[in-house]
Amino acid sequence: MCSQKSPVTDPGSFAATEARIRRTHERFPAFRRDAAVLVRLVRHIQAQVHDAANAILREHGLNHADYNILIMLYGSADQAMNPSQLGGAAGEKSANLTRICNGLVDRGLVDRVADPQGDRRKVQLSLTRRGVELLETLLPVMTDLLDRCMLGFAPDERDQLEHLLKRLLVNVEALGRPA
Repeated sequence: MCSQKSPVTDPGSFAATEARIRRTHERFPAFRRDAAVLVRLVRHIQAQVHDAANAILREHGLNHADYNILIMLYGSADQAMNPSQLGGAAGEKSANLTRICNGLVDRGLVDRVADPQGDRRKVQLSLTRRGVELLETLLPVMTDLLDRCMLGFAPDERDQLEHLLKRLLVNVEALGRPA
């Protein structure tokens, strides 16, 4: 017989994570339960959206990392970026970016083109026509996914959440700098 797990006993649920954070706070009262819940909540949301996106993208032979590279190129002024810019925009390390881009080049979705300033040591990565067509096929479905994530939020609530998360981002980005 298959038993259904309760949210608190399912190790992947947020309720289980929240229970562990609460117990940590009980054992060590100086541990900031509120901050830990918020940071873990952001991570949990990201993982859930990532998984849902991968389910959609898999039907098109892509994964979320591939899509992220394509959408960053699509959103750039001329649909091209150098690898350093693209890695920063997509949040990918250099080695992983190379692997992802090699796969996208092999599938004809991205091209490596000469640097517009003529530096032969540098390349630009740009979307191909096929890459643009695939992305424009995916955008309505991905937009629907984003809309479903925001169900029940009024526009002013979305704006407030964006503002608060950007404030949190400023604090998190400062963690890497000397105090």
